[in-house]
Amino acid sequence: MEKLIKIQSELKAPKGQFNSFGKYKYRNCEDVLEALKPLLTANECTLTISDEVKEVGTLIYVEATATFSDGTKNVIVKAQAGIDPNRKGMDIAQSFGSSSSYARKYALNGLFLIDDTKDADATNEHGQGRKEPIKAKDYNAEKTKLANSKNLEDLKNVYLSLDKEAQHELVGFKDELKNKLS
Repeated sequence: MEKLIKIQSELKAPKGQFNSFGKYKYRNCEDVLEALKPLLTANECTLTISDEVKEVGTLIYVEATATFSDGTKNVIVKAQAGIDPNRKGMDIAQSFGSSSSYARKYALNGLFLIDDTKDADATNEHGQGRKEPIKAKDYNAEKTKLANSKNLEDLKNVYLSLDKEAQHELVGFKDELKNKLS
């Protein structure tokens, strides 16, 4: 997949969005697609993205599938994002759309090797000794394990099998699943 490797190495998807609450820059799915289109055209490749709504237990999520083709071979990457139909401030369509956009962005990140950590300005300790930005860990695999729990006992066992950092980061997600399984 020489063309995919070439696009991965040439892709520059700047973080054109700003989160004023968290005070960091980020990129959304549209930013990535805008940067990709000229590279896809120049290399005579295609990209398709599709979504499928799925349910595991009572958890509803969107699974996005990004398919890259160079005309002879395809590479497929999938990513998931949970849907909260009761998300405060959003109607049901906005909740689904937000989850779709999130899943698509992470499928693209995986396919095109895009690092999605926060900017150094948002993660530095402003003179307190840290030189490297803190890298955000991707917990999708752990979330999937938790989401596949069929009952409360299974959920508890999966949660306890995670390392302490993952438990700390995913306690809210675990609690949401616990409420749905109760």
